[in-house]
Amino acid sequence: MPKIMQCRLEDLVLETPVQEMPALSERLGVRILVKREDLQPVFSFKLRGAYAKLKSLTPDERRRGIICASAGNHAQGVAMAANHMGIDA
Repeated sequence: MPKIMQCRLEDLVLETPVQEMPALSERLGVRILVKREDLQPVFSFKLRGAYAKLKSLTPDERRRGIICASAGNHAQGVAMAANHMGIDA
């Protein structure tokens, strides 16, 4: 199993529900389900990947801190994960 799939994230990342969209399903004639990642603390799925990556860093890498080249959802995910882990970002 790939390492990313073994990474435990539940201490920061929420398990978000899958929600049926009845009006849209009826309009399109197919069942529409959405994964509610907008319910994450940073309103995006980007927190998952950022946190998983930071958890994979060695202690030395964590001590050196991280830099993120983003001004959007990814940056918010990195900032929240880094803060949670005590990593300078």
